[in-house]
Amino acid sequence: MRSRRIPGFSRQTKLACSACHYGFPQLTPFGRLFKLNGYTLTGLTTIDAGDTSRSSLKLAPFPPISAMAVASLTHLTTALPGTQNNAAVFPDQLSVFLAGEITPRLGAFVQLTYAAPDGSIGLDNTEFRFADRTHLFSQELLFGVTLNNNPTMQDVWNTVPAWSFPFMTSSAAPTPTASTMVEGALGQQVVGLGGYGLWHQLVYAEVTAYRSAQQGVSSPLDGSGGNVAHNVIPYWRVALQHKFGPTYFMLGTYGLSARLYPTGISGPTDQYSDAAADLQIEQPVNQGVVIVRSTFIHESQTLNALVIGDEPGASNLHNTLKVFRANASYMPSTRANFTLGYFNTTGTSDLLLYPSDPITGSATGSPQSYGGIGEFDFNAWQNTRLGLQYTVYGKFNGASNSYDGAGRNATDNNTLFLFAWVAF
Repeated sequence: MRSRRIPGFSRQTKLACSACHYGFPQLTPFGRLFKLNGYTLTGLTTIDAGDTSRSSLKLAPFPPISAMAVASLTHLTTALPGTQNNAAVFPDQLSVFLAGEITPRLGAFVQLTYAAPDGSIGLDNTEFRFADRTHLFSQELLFGVTLNNNPTMQDVWNTVPAWSFPFMTSSAAPTPTASTMVEGALGQQVVGLGGYGLWHQLVYAEVTAYRSAQQGVSSPLDGSGGNVAHNVIPYWRVALQHKFGPTYFMLGTYGLSARLYPTGISGPTDQYSDAAADLQIEQPVNQGVVIVRSTFIHESQTLNALVIGDEPGASNLHNTLKVFRANASYMPSTRANFTLGYFNTTGTSDLLLYPSDPITGSATGSPQSYGGIGEFDFNAWQNTRLGLQYTVYGKFNGASNSYDGAGRNATDNNTLFLFAWVAF
């Protein structure tokens, strides 16, 4: 799941959602600073204690609680074998958020989510953030500490996996099998402590170390675990941002290196090294804005454990995976949003890692999938969205025709997705 912009922040700051978002969850420059400052900006009269020299309490006058609900309808070009098409889901997602200022320099974002596919309720994206300011080389330095459970959720740009387009997806439609480790594979299964800084409103840098902290299993982790980190998983992020007149530009890079036990907590491990480059451009147009986003991720895999296991899960010791995404949004006002996107995943063919299987498999062992996404959103209110999304595939899991070896074509998975998304 993904965390979203929430009305609790509007109540705390006494600002409309549009102050922080072009269209949720796409952050404005002010929204990015609000997050980097630890979610602590407030327009409320706080409950204070202490004396004039030292305050011992600054507490919001009401609990920072918000909620989000999504209902959806999914139509596939060709229904999955043995299933009913036009899948209606209500609620598709239902989340409760505890988010906002804890102290003047410490804030939190905690999300609990009900997910329809498995009917479960669990901890979703969660972060605690401390932030302060100082000067470095006579220029302002905003610095902080983040404690979170999903690499890239702490980011403030809509290019990284946790925040990338499409911002809402169908839970009923098939999706390509292959994805890189940084694209959410570690979400809610790790805890990371890191430090970050934004210098002179120009250079952003962050380093975070993650450790396995899996949900739904006993602690400490034992031989029953899976995909447990051998040690810490380092994550890094660097970005340059600048405004050229009215045009905002960001160019960045991010990545991680994970050494994992596929089963248990001892023995051979698999190594995943992800390195990515991304950019984001924001251009005001009349009363609206055009936003262009792109990211490229390269993953190198060394699969010692999967190759030599009693039941090998990979044919090749060394594999690569490459992901490219680009999209552009035009928002003529806060009520409308038009977005077009392209995606392409390629990599090394591996018949054991990407096996043949009806619907979800690959007859060729290739991870390649590419296609496009178009979406129109109508925001009846700034916290209420009706969306119409269409996804088309040129290739799916390695082929255009009979990609799974059971006769299903890539275009059979073309998806029309309608959704209603409300936050309150």
